[in-house]
Amino acid sequence: MTETLPQPSLGIALRRWRLLHHIKQAHAAELFGVNQSTISRWEAGTQAMEPAERTRVEALLAARLGAAADHALARLVNESPRPVHLICDLTHRLLACSPSRAAGFAVPISELLGRSLWRYSTSEIALKESSLEALGWRETLAPPAVEFPTGTNDSAIIPIRASLCRWTRMTLSDGTAARLVETL
Repeated sequence: MTETLPQPSLGIALRRWRLLHHIKQAHAAELFGVNQSTISRWEAGTQAMEPAERTRVEALLAARLGAAADHALARLVNESPRPVHLICDLTHRLLACSPSRAAGFAVPISELLGRSLWRYSTSEIALKESSLEALGWRETLAPPAVEFPTGTNDSAIIPIRASLCRWTRMTLSDGTAARLVETL
């Protein structure tokens, strides 16, 4: 897949992160080297972030498996008999993968953990990803799961076959979001 990963608005996620960590806009502004009013406009979606600012905010909001509950979720995915994997909802970095899903990969799972799987997506996955903002995917803590048919890709490394796919967004312990990807 040659298409680039759509860039979602980060304002909603930044606001959720701030509230979860009891951080005021003024303190967030200090962290990012901007004015408090800039944080307010980012969160409201009325001002876009500059590329360097976006990179810093993405690094803060990227999903990490830090707490015991997050590791338990990863274990459940890693031990699932079903073809599932867990990715960062923002960056598509692989966080965990079941053996039945990994069995179709041409490289060891250790080479893929922590790397974005976006380059292996299909046109149907890209289309669904680009529709998430309109669906309010990132506006609620636990949006409804999304199911859609996906076609095939031409990757030998991570082949995707025509199937039904389900995405479920989950909030991790630190307030970042992960996505459970199921092949149905």
